Order: sequence, then structure tokens, then C-alpha cells
Amino acid sequence: MGFSFRPELFLFMEAFLISTGIVALAEMGDKTQLLALVLAARFRKPWPIVFGIFVATIANHALAGGLGAWVTTLIGPQALRWILGVSFIAMAAWMLIPDKLDDEEDAGAPRLGVFGTTVVAFFLAEMGDKTQIATVMLVAQYNAYFWVVAGTTLGMMLANAPVVWLGERVTRLVPLRVVHIVSALIFAALGLWALLLPV
Repeated sequence: MGFSFRPELFLFMEAFLISTGIVALAEMGDKTQLLALVLAARFRKPWPIVFGIFVATIANHALAGGLGAWVTTLIGPQALRWILGVSFIAMAAWMLIPDKLDDEEDAGAPRLGVFGTTVVAFFLAEMGDKTQIATVMLVAQYNAYFWVVAGTTLGMMLANAPVVWLGERVTRLVPLRVVHIVSALIFAALGLWALLLPV
């Protein structure tokens, strides 16, 4: 009895892997990675912080993915192709602009506990962030809600969990400028792919 892959499985795996890679790269030097560093230095309790990042990311990216899936029901394939293509190219340009952590994001209230403070801070920091917008666009591109949300969540964890445990040493291992350029090139390639491939 042979085992064969269905074409949808390849699409889902592509959506998962692209989403994971893009978000992991996009998070390097992002404000939420800086926030992870601040929370780790302040509370020195890595497990509640990492779990808080995970919960906040799932909630935020599930909402973003839902928006991406909803957009595909409103817009025809030709218009969606142009919107996605231009959006990915705009995201490529945005990747080249370094993020800064706002002062109000640093002021987490300890009365919520380490976990609660992390969930609230990360959820709010992700609103309108590059990775949230990338999640919307990737769900619209691949029409694979679960796989994209799972991939973007894994990408967030790959970028942020090591920072919680190892601190600034992680961010010094790889030149952030190179990471941002590679991320921008990937977004630009996705944009060109969306624009040039026939519907």
C-alpha cells in the first residue's frame, strides 16, 4: 500500500514553512523582540514570559488570520492578487525600517503577574505590527488559515523565546541589518510572485 501526498498538503506545508520563516526573520530586532528582552530583564521568570508570548501570539494571529480569510470572501482573485503583491512589496520596504520600543509598552503592571503582563503587553504590541499584517496577507495568499497561524506563531516563538532565556546575546549573534535585508528580499519576492503569476 503506497503513500502519496495530495497537492493540498504541499500547499499547506508551503504556507506553514513560509509563514514560519518570514515571521522568524521579521521578528529579529522587532519591537516585540525588544519587549521580550525588557520583560526577561525585569521579571527574570522565563517560563511565564514564554507562555505569555505564546498565548498572546495565538490570540493575535488567530484574529489576523480570520481577517485574512474574510478578505478573500470580499475581493475577487484578480484584485486580491494586486493588493497582495503591492502589500508584500510595501512590507519589504517596511522591513528596512528598524523598530523602537515605546515607553508605554515597557510599563507593564506587575499586579497582573508575569504571565498576565506578558499576554497583555505582547497582544497590544502586536496590534498593527509587521508580523500581524504579514499573517493577514499570508492567510489571504494561501487560503490556509490554520497552517499560516501555526507557522506565524512558531516563527514568533523561534525569534522571541531564545531572547527570554539568553537575553541580548541572541540578538548579537546575527547582524540585524542582514536579517532585515533578507526578510525584505523574501517579502519582495512574494510580492513579485503574487503580481506576475497568473490567477
